Amino acid sequence: MKRSVLFGLFVTASMLASPSFAAEKDQCALNLKTIENAKAQIPPEMTDQVADSVEKAQADQAKGTKQGIDDCIAETNQTIQDLKNASKGGK
Repeated sequence: MKRSVLFGLFVTASMLASPSFAAEKDQCALNLKTIENAKAQIPPEMTDQVADSVEKAQADQAKGTKQGIDDCIAETNQTIQDLKNASKGGK
């Protein structure tokens, strides 16, 4: 019993920590996937803003340069934060 609980905690901790150790390119893709998964919960007034942000982030990612990936991460992080704030009722 103790081993299975400890193993479960280890697996959970590993999964939560993994994005912080992901390569930058992976972080960009992960953020885009997070936004994609949240599309059903996007408030209607933010739909165009999120679509524009995703388009810009994908264009940055397609550049394949460090600057492009950094821009993609910054753009998607901001969009995710905006979505979180909108779901809390603030902006």
